[in-house]
Amino acid sequence: MEGTGKAEQADRSRCHDPYLRCALYGAAQAALGVTGCCVLSHSPQGCFQLVDSAFGWQDADYTETLTLCTKLCEDEIVHGGEDVLARTILEAQGLGAPIMFVLTACGPEIVGDDIVAVSEEMSSQVDFQIVPIQSAGFRGDQNWGTDVALEAMLKALVPADGGPRIPRSVCLIAPHANANPTWMGDLVWVEDVLARMGASVTATLTHDTALEDFARVAQAEGSIVLSHDAGDKAAQYLAENHGIAQWCRGLPLPIGFTNTRNWLRELGERLGAEGQAREIIAEGENRVVKACRRKGLEQSAMHRAPAAIVADATVGIPLVRFITEDLEMIPRLVCLRSGQDGTPEMLERELAALGVAPQVLLDADVYGARTALEEVRPEMVLGSNIERHAVQEMGIPYVFRLVNPISRFRMTDRAYLGYTGMLNLIETMQNDWLDRYRSKRRRYEARW
Repeated sequence: MEGTGKAEQADRSRCHDPYLRCALYGAAQAALGVTGCCVLSHSPQGCFQLVDSAFGWQDADYTETLTLCTKLCEDEIVHGGEDVLARTILEAQGLGAPIMFVLTACGPEIVGDDIVAVSEEMSSQVDFQIVPIQSAGFRGDQNWGTDVALEAMLKALVPADGGPRIPRSVCLIAPHANANPTWMGDLVWVEDVLARMGASVTATLTHDTALEDFARVAQAEGSIVLSHDAGDKAAQYLAENHGIAQWCRGLPLPIGFTNTRNWLRELGERLGAEGQAREIIAEGENRVVKACRRKGLEQSAMHRAPAAIVADATVGIPLVRFITEDLEMIPRLVCLRSGQDGTPEMLERELAALGVAPQVLLDADVYGARTALEEVRPEMVLGSNIERHAVQEMGIPYVFRLVNPISRFRMTDRAYLGYTGMLNLIETMQNDWLDRYRSKRRRYEARW
């Protein structure tokens, strides 16, 4: 089925399985990126599992970072749980955390618990700072929760008079709003590139962020949002309140030769490091070409193969150019599970520049993505473990599991950004391509 290149919005009149979790999860992700903090979930115990999951997504250290829960039950959900919240904050006094982030789930906000008032009242009775974040799940998805949490942090922790600018410095925003299961590798690549160009990072919002880093946020010359799904609102806040320009705005993140080249060139121009940018580009492109030539790449299997992308905007939009130009596939379907303001226009510009017109579905849920895959019937799908199971009865032979959730354990962080990221993507796709030919029949009997 040929697409028009125009985006369709997923049907919201029906309840479908979502790819995204709720705002509480996103807020917890952002809060747990602050090292040594305490995150208090004002919620029932079941919702607290989202905080535990966010703890793992941030690779937080249980010897440094604490998580608490008010464990609301029926009485508190019906009559309110402000007294339980106040008591839990007091009990945290002996834990030694310098700051506490108080997050809310749906129940307390529906019943009218005022966590802001409770936090203000209790702040005089404890020796740590309290930052309330209203993050009820019904307010939005996890990316909305990330934006709300970042806004609350910036307002509470960044001083109005941030001091003098630090030359050639940058603030990195929302690296964790990324469907790469080991997105920390992407952050490391960006930090390495900045270091080669002579730049410094004032703060990362948020991952392994020390509390004192927030005092330097306003001293940055520029900000870079490392996501197409969240973080733009934080960058706008810094621009409006502290005069910090957002760099690389409107550019797809650096996945593939062209995207990486464009992204590095703008970064070089911003930092006055055009020469270093050219060196990084030349070295990286040579390394990728040499590795593919020596290791072998099944390019013939991908050449002009109809393909579908089902991913978040952070990975999905840059993948369009990567598979079209570098792997010579033909994109027939692009399903974006999420995205912030401006991402539909960015995708539209990419498709127009490439001269392709795939079917596009925005805010896709599992049902919508599966229905679109059934209509288009591509030969290859770049997605997650969900798509691997969804297409089993469709006769679609290849599913490349690139984005979360995937049924693989990774001990090392694998970047998708930059030139090492290209090799990581190609390696994963190559392994999944070979996996297609493994026998699914069990040829042995257990001896026990």
